[in-house]
Amino acid sequence: MATKQSTKKIIDSPSGSPPELIVVSKSVEAPHAMEAMNAAKSKSKPPEDTLAGFVVGKKLQLVPLFGDTDAEVAEIVSRSSVLGGANDLSKMRQFYKVEAAADENLEKLAASLNKLDEVEGAYVKPGCMPPVYFGDDGTDDAPDSDDVPITQNLTNNQGYLNASPQGVDARYAWTLPGGRGNGVRIIDIEGGWNFSHEDLRTNVGGLLGGTNTTDDLRWYNHGTAVFGEMSGDSNSFGVTGISPSANVRAYSIFDGGSAAAIRQGADNLSVGDVMLIELHRPGPNYPGGNTQMGYIAIEWWPDDLAALQYATNKGIIVVEAAGNGSQNLDAAVYNTRPSGFPSSWRNPFRRGAGHDSGCVLVGAGAPPPGTNGGNWGVDRSRLGFSNYGSCIDTQGWGQGVTTCGYGNITGTDPNNKNEWYTHFFNGTSSASPIVTGTVACLQGIQKAAGRALLTPSRMRQLFRTTGSPQQAGANPVSQRIGNRPNLRALVAANASRQPWCGVQFTGSLPQQSTRRWFTHSWPDHWHVIWTVVPTAPAIDGSEQIEFKVKTTRQAFGLIKYFIEIKNLKNYPVSVEARFCVIAS
Repeated sequence: MATKQSTKKIIDSPSGSPPELIVVSKSVEAPHAMEAMNAAKSKSKPPEDTLAGFVVGKKLQLVPLFGDTDAEVAEIVSRSSVLGGANDLSKMRQFYKVEAAADENLEKLAASLNKLDEVEGAYVKPGCMPPVYFGDDGTDDAPDSDDVPITQNLTNNQGYLNASPQGVDARYAWTLPGGRGNGVRIIDIEGGWNFSHEDLRTNVGGLLGGTNTTDDLRWYNHGTAVFGEMSGDSNSFGVTGISPSANVRAYSIFDGGSAAAIRQGADNLSVGDVMLIELHRPGPNYPGGNTQMGYIAIEWWPDDLAALQYATNKGIIVVEAAGNGSQNLDAAVYNTRPSGFPSSWRNPFRRGAGHDSGCVLVGAGAPPPGTNGGNWGVDRSRLGFSNYGSCIDTQGWGQGVTTCGYGNITGTDPNNKNEWYTHFFNGTSSASPIVTGTVACLQGIQKAAGRALLTPSRMRQLFRTTGSPQQAGANPVSQRIGNRPNLRALVAANASRQPWCGVQFTGSLPQQSTRRWFTHSWPDHWHVIWTVVPTAPAIDGSEQIEFKVKTTRQAFGLIKYFIEIKNLKNYPVSVEARFCVIAS
């Protein structure tokens, strides 16, 4: 691939996904979509003060948000509940999307829906944008492209691959079995990609659902750049992704919306796989106009929160862009329930039981000065556009990222998008794939070593306790975006954790009796196996005891175990309850 420098800068006006009118019913049992469908076919119409009557009378469509039918959503919830987890997923049955004609006033419809007795809440969710930073004037702030030396192989410009503190030390991970993300699957949730790019041929699986937006360069280049950071082919030209052996696929929010895309994407992943959320949308501080000021992470909206909890409940590591809105996510405004949100809503940025998404939230930090000819401030300091707060878990490079797409660097034909690259991908957009690739490398190493895959809560904890610390620059460290990941430290933190076993308690049961013991305050990311054995009397015969293990969520991050033991004999039996923590 011959390369030459292109002087054009591809900056389009903001173009988001369509807004969505979301309805939350009061009941998890009522099949409102079926009622509306039957009412539309019936000669006798239901009263207009019912949800079914309202949508039929207004010639609207009421669609379950998390499945094609009410019954399908109930089945999805039932299957998920078997997995356990911290969150009550039955609320997914309460969410509906209202489909209306293009000229309908969605805000007016939401106000009318909120007056219905069957409705817990109705709100218009703003459209999403990709969280790439374009500046308030709609232009990028990259250094003059002609100042950057271009070579055929661009990996020397990918400083984020290097050892800490400059990068995440992907090159170290590659020396370990599984360290290129082997056996790990990633799904990217956003809007557009170039699946024909010359450097995305080996482990890119294409589009799973939704519509690929190829005619809007903001989405098209954005998804291509994200893929390049994670899964750029390991070859002699272009870029190499952080986790080039991971299988990367995409799910588009177009023709379904963000919450539905997250749910369906999660159903294509397994425990320990990774999902990336490359979206943000305008929150309550958005002033309007051609700016990203006030844009925030999508988990703040109730339906997206439910979808993200569905994914993390399955054991999927979800990496979510914190957004480019320059917002303090600890601010009181984000703790204030907006009109139309259900009364059960609680601010997910103030994490707690029932309203924690379980995601890894990513802020944008400055790369080392001199990266690709630019200087965006002190290394690892918060970039001014990045959201910040106590809920941000970790940071990635928010400027100067070399990857696929955009066309600041082109091949022999400047118009051939399959040969487009850039040195200046940015935003929490560029930061989040760096973290996602890191997760894939770490999970691949865990797999190859025969260790248990890391859980969402454990992954988040590791990012907070390892890595290269945030530094003060134009913005203070108190504006938290967290540490930059360090794969060498992450691997060491997990390799040093060996399974450990012990006896938690002993006891005695009278003849043919049942007793229950409990043990509390066990971290919820521990994988624990319980065994109860009889210790006396020593009699060889039929079984002496049986036991059951039950759990409850004691508090945020903590589990209480109940061990119920039944004596099957007509004589007293002594027992010993043993545990083994196989991963933590």
